[in-house]
Amino acid sequence: MRQLLRRSGNSPQVHTRRDTMAKLVLTAEQEAEARRMAALIAEKFAQEALEMCRLMASKADPDLLGKAEFEIRDRVHALGAHVIETALNERKKGGTKGRA
Repeated sequence: MRQLLRRSGNSPQVHTRRDTMAKLVLTAEQEAEARRMAALIAEKFAQEALEMCRLMASKADPDLLGKAEFEIRDRVHALGAHVIETALNERKKGGTKGRA
């Protein structure tokens, strides 16, 4: 797990990327925006999760890593790009009031 070094006063603090992402504290408005976007992308995520599970179910034990692993990574990256695209589109439409 990748670690991030942050300085707090004079002493550095080490945080993992997972810790940093898990500790997001949002305003009520930001939380509402996050929930609106989650509702918009939920069906695509559910469909993609099923397709990834089908891919894994179709593979024999020795084939779970390698090509299949990279196919899963590509699909996850595409989902992340979809989240970013959705956020940008919502802000262009005026659906949110955050910074674009």
